Amino acid sequence: MKKLVILTGAGMSAESGISTFRDSNGLWENHDIMEVASPEGWKNNPALVLEFYNKRRAQLKEVTPNEGHLILAELENYFDVQIITQNVDNLHERAGSTNVIHLHVELTKVRGEHSVNESIFWEDDVQLGQKNDKGEQLRPDIVWFGEAVPKFEEAVVMAAKADFMLIIGTSLQVYPAASLMEYPKANVPIVYIDKNPAIEEDDENRIHIMPYTATEGLAILKDKLIQIALS
Repeated sequence: MKKLVILTGAGMSAESGISTFRDSNGLWENHDIMEVASPEGWKNNPALVLEFYNKRRAQLKEVTPNEGHLILAELENYFDVQIITQNVDNLHERAGSTNVIHLHVELTKVRGEHSVNESIFWEDDVQLGQKNDKGEQLRPDIVWFGEAVPKFEEAVVMAAKADFMLIIGTSLQVYPAASLMEYPKANVPIVYIDKNPAIEEDDENRIHIMPYTATEGLAILKDKLIQIALS
């Protein structure tokens, strides 16, 4: 099977009703992103950060995978699919995708505030005073701005093995995730699906731009990809 590597961002889940911050002047649910997604924000107001992610975790129970998620899961019948996502939701898995790397970890995981290698499955609210076995306050196990991305090297290895690459619903502004498009071999086709694409097609015609939402673009591309897989 040919290897299809897919990088997804916030636009992938937006059509399921999960809010993004990139389309609203840097605000995420009316919060400055640095207030709720940075070590400084956590230090300044941990109660606010916990409340913010408690709401995101609760919202996750109310939304469902969209058609785009389902198409990506279906493509596992034709390709060796590896999804690398910037998203912290679990919609890829709930749609049926089996190989997913979460660069920024997941909403349904928490850890002690100083235990960077800890990851505890958690679906409910987290409150101030709830601690891990070491007596550390629990915090979202999410990679915030300014923190290391522990699974990036794994993602680089996957990107370098791609026969085809899709980039879906990402502004290509958040690093190091945005740099993953640089790792496939020079002859590997890249298709970028985004309603407001951040880049233009390159002179070598290697990067193909599809200015659509995730579901629209994947619906157009699906049959072409299956034809490639079966050829």
